[in-house]
Amino acid sequence: MSLARVVAVAPGSPADGAGVRVGDELVDVNGEELRDVIRYQVQVDEPNVALTLKRGDGERRVTIEKAPGAPLGIELDSAVFDRVRTCDNHCPFCFIYQLPKGMRKSLYLKDDDYRLSHLYGNFTTLTRFTEADLERVITEGLGPLYVSIHATDPDVRTALLRNRRGATSLRWLGLLLDAGVEVHGQIVVCPGVNDGAVLDDTLLGILDRFPNLASVGAVPLGVSDYTTEADMRPHTRAEAETVLDVIEAWQSRFVAALGHRMIFAADEYYLMADRPFAALDEYDGLAQHENGIGMATTFAAEVDAAIAGDAVGGMGPRSGFFAWVDGAPASGYRAPRAPGLHLVDARSDARVEQARDANAPIVILTGEYGARVLAPMKNSLTELAGVDVTVLPVANQFFGGNIAVTGLLTGADLTRALSAVPADARVLIPDVVLSEDRFLDGLTLADLPRAVEVVDTDGVSLVRALDRRPALVGAAS
Repeated sequence: MSLARVVAVAPGSPADGAGVRVGDELVDVNGEELRDVIRYQVQVDEPNVALTLKRGDGERRVTIEKAPGAPLGIELDSAVFDRVRTCDNHCPFCFIYQLPKGMRKSLYLKDDDYRLSHLYGNFTTLTRFTEADLERVITEGLGPLYVSIHATDPDVRTALLRNRRGATSLRWLGLLLDAGVEVHGQIVVCPGVNDGAVLDDTLLGILDRFPNLASVGAVPLGVSDYTTEADMRPHTRAEAETVLDVIEAWQSRFVAALGHRMIFAADEYYLMADRPFAALDEYDGLAQHENGIGMATTFAAEVDAAIAGDAVGGMGPRSGFFAWVDGAPASGYRAPRAPGLHLVDARSDARVEQARDANAPIVILTGEYGARVLAPMKNSLTELAGVDVTVLPVANQFFGGNIAVTGLLTGADLTRALSAVPADARVLIPDVVLSEDRFLDGLTLADLPRAVEVVDTDGVSLVRALDRRPALVGAAS
């Protein structure tokens, strides 16, 4: 088992005062050899924290006194100190199998680790879940968890996961729910495989076997140009309409039986079917917002409220556990998109102050689906900014296929789109396209041919960027 390595120490923190240094490795905390940042948090919540640190070839013991629950002030290099439990399924719809060669190694990691489900909201199939895992989840209260269901019929689920344990692993879901663990489910709907009658049967199975699920999201299959699965294809409009019809029918049944809607369709289905999004109060608290469900409706409501002066902050991505855990690494699944850097001179890769012509047009670059969400807001955004605001949809040529969500745009896609933008325009891009100042294709903001402004992906931040026109967009948010 690897040791957790300290990558940052907050100045003036208890760890700083005790002499903890960047590069130190944690041998144990309060005598416990830690497996992950979850156990780390439990131990450092204590008022007296004893650290055994490996520094060079030697070890030193440090005892720190602090207020109970106060942060220690350490940032670690990883969330999991032992080996990440990788996925042994071979789902034909898995997007990792649809990536081109030559991308960053980390993008090809398939995890099926319940700890990453708890920490980051990743979905796990439970095919590698064990009795020991169940005991730990229940004992330590490691909820919520996020489980990929896909189908409740054992044969269909086995075929979808291409794993014989797919037929039996949902028993763990039942045991988790029986123990009172909060669990959210997901169904990736593949046309001709688990839609239609199979989707109907799956929702019946959920009502019958897993009524204590907190929510279930239905998301469409994404197909890139790199898929090798002949049976995996995009939905037709008629198929998207049918999925929405099935979900709406089952929402009524769940409300009658359980008092809440349970199942929700991804925003993409409404766009594919060319139907209005559901009303904000029909998402039952937006439990699956991070899964692309209710994002569009939330964004529109945030824009309206911010223009009216009624909003104080946008929802944006929910960081969950890592929004507060001491020691959590600032890299990984929920890394800051572009930390501290919101206006970049692409030619010098440096922060710049840029005086803006009050009459300069504004161009918002976004994905094809994002552009359709923003299109009804164009007039109000233009009025707000006092100049013409253009929403420019950027086709995803890097992945191709039916990939139209904004979060999968690459630096190459944006570079191509920027060639059509007037030289005097302000250019805004959403931060969801970045992870630590890097696009999926490895390019950075500095690789773009011109300066752009990165705006947090929520309606309030967009309004602030247009209304207040700060030198650095981040200063307004």
